[in-house]
Amino acid sequence: MDITAPLPPVTADDPNPSAAAAHTLLDPSGLGPIDRVPLIPEAARRRHHVFVPADHRFKAAARFLQALWREDRGLAIGTHIDRRELHRPRRLGSRISAAAGTLGANFLHPDIVPVVARALAYREPSAAYDIDRLKTNLLSSQPLAFNLFGLLTSNPTLATRFVNELLPGTMTHVTDILFEHSPGRSDPRFTADRTAYDVVLRGWDSTGARVLTCIEIKYSEPGHEPAPPPHPRHAEIARSTAGLFVDPDDPTLTGPACQQLYRQHCLASAMLTAGLADKAVLAFIAPTHNQLAHAAASTYTRQLIDPQAGPIPFIPMTLEHAFAAIATAGLPNHARALHRRYTDWWLVDGELDLAGVPTPAPGTQTTAPSPESDEFIHIATRAPARATQPGRGRKHTVAPANLAA
Repeated sequence: MDITAPLPPVTADDPNPSAAAAHTLLDPSGLGPIDRVPLIPEAARRRHHVFVPADHRFKAAARFLQALWREDRGLAIGTHIDRRELHRPRRLGSRISAAAGTLGANFLHPDIVPVVARALAYREPSAAYDIDRLKTNLLSSQPLAFNLFGLLTSNPTLATRFVNELLPGTMTHVTDILFEHSPGRSDPRFTADRTAYDVVLRGWDSTGARVLTCIEIKYSEPGHEPAPPPHPRHAEIARSTAGLFVDPDDPTLTGPACQQLYRQHCLASAMLTAGLADKAVLAFIAPTHNQLAHAAASTYTRQLIDPQAGPIPFIPMTLEHAFAAIATAGLPNHARALHRRYTDWWLVDGELDLAGVPTPAPGTQTTAPSPESDEFIHIATRAPARATQPGRGRKHTVAPANLAA
């Protein structure tokens, strides 16, 4: 299955279990794919305390979805402090309170919480952890990395099944999963800066070669991070890695769209040169509808001589396919929880529909409402916990679940 393409239709005799799992997981109600995330009206964003004028279209929708997830679980709203107005913290629906964060509420399963605690306790020197962001920011890609990979850390067999679904033929045995990893920040043997990966899988392939699968994860980030000044060590590595870059001196590589992946590719090459592994793969994961992130990955791909078969393959993929791989590997309930939190855009669509229904006048008398009636929908909007409303052919929201859901 092409992991960068839209999911194909599933038939009863479909030989591709990942495709079937993806459809079962991502479209349980048979609604079909959503073409794009909606432009959410300012009033709706303000109502859920997620109006941030600077948000691009996808980030606004992702922030809105995180607020719905928080509200459905009854988690206390958190605050954001603007560095320009330190004395005026504002409530932000895509954050949870510090108390909820301390209890591990930003993580989708209780078993992930000790994985996070251990990663923090044994973090590498100068590792880029913002602990408050990790524990209370629902929109951040760092807790997403733990939510996606955390349950695999204690089960190499499960981790191996997952990577075989996600990146077939890359690894046949996973030995370690590392978070926020670099072999040596600021070490001149590598990139002499603070370049690191969100996640690294270490293991072997079918030939017995040692393999590193290095992963960069985006959620709402556009993939156009501010570009630091070009470092001479990056250029040195790029020029000496035969068969990797079309033109290692192309300034596009050090521009905002490519610089992070360029630095990570250079780091992977330096790790191979240092003998830390025999092979390496650089993977990029972002939600299907984060078009800015995937556009940045496409721009970078064009700078590579052979992205798939080069000395260090570059493999962009969708977050939804990663969730399908989690399901197929043996964690379908966790995959559903991941999808519900991060990529179920029909919930946003349903919330907009609910907001657009006129509120009946006070004192209006009606008969017992049907699921199709305005009164039924009005009651649903006032209820403390959302429910699935099949009316008008759309799945609006889901019942709240506990942290272990």
